[in-house]
Amino acid sequence: MNDKEKVVQGSNKKELYGSSTDAMYGGILTFMRRRYSRELAGVDVAVTGIPFDTATTNRPGARFGPGGIRAASTNLAWARLDDWGFDAFDQLSVVDYGDCEFDHGMPQAIPDQIQAHAAAILSQDVALLSLGGDHFVTYPVLKAHAEIHGPVSLIHFDAHSDTWEDPDERIDHGTVFFRAAEDGIVVPARSVQIGLRTYNESDCGFNIIKAPWVHEQGIKAVVEEVKRIVGGNKCYLTFDIDCLDPSMAPGTGTPVIGGLSTHQAQQILRGLAGINLVGMDLVEVAPAYDVGDITSLAGATLALEMLYLYASKPSA
Repeated sequence: MNDKEKVVQGSNKKELYGSSTDAMYGGILTFMRRRYSRELAGVDVAVTGIPFDTATTNRPGARFGPGGIRAASTNLAWARLDDWGFDAFDQLSVVDYGDCEFDHGMPQAIPDQIQAHAAAILSQDVALLSLGGDHFVTYPVLKAHAEIHGPVSLIHFDAHSDTWEDPDERIDHGTVFFRAAEDGIVVPARSVQIGLRTYNESDCGFNIIKAPWVHEQGIKAVVEEVKRIVGGNKCYLTFDIDCLDPSMAPGTGTPVIGGLSTHQAQQILRGLAGINLVGMDLVEVAPAYDVGDITSLAGATLALEMLYLYASKPSA
């Protein structure tokens, strides 16, 4: 690598494989210092930002989540994650695809634009890791996955069920999985929601593991229950950062005390190694409310764990 290439750290990475040793504090901020590219030949996973937050019901700001997560990820890019026994970037070719583009002045057109963005990536036989944005973005992304994979099992980490009922024309981050169940793009009976601690009388048929149960029964029991529910089904994993307790993730729009610790979340994800994962997202990081970037760091780390989880899936 010559001196000119060294200046543009991250985005000018030549190799699709391998971890990066670029300085944490400089360079262009791609996720995990991966190559910035929309050329997907030879790529296994594309990471994309979806900076949309106008469906939020409380504090906005998750449109800055993809940027915050990317910046925090530079702290992780220098070495493989501990305990997995391998480097995900030795097994997966991963690029940062950049962000989904849309016009906030045309709100009713945005869901279709997000779905088309996701579909363009998936159509090239490339898996997708999306960085939100508020939790509404999962809905059009899920629709794009269902077009290829059919109805999937959902593994959903959150403080809220997001199954409140609403008219179809509303764009709201609290109705995402009501809509997904109603559309038949997820299979509620083979899906699970983890970390919930807010009341909703409608569960839409999803299996629910509430946060107190996680604390009382422990990580191993949660992993066993999730694997029992989803079995070998194709799975989509979505992680709302407010699943974590606000002491560990204050930078989010609707924080709720009593949540999971970063340790619990990380170990549950690691325990799910071997599931048939087809897509994943990390949403609701809102850096403006953060303290010392700990929420962005948690989001970046959990998103990275998802890549390791994807690398652990059974061979086709």
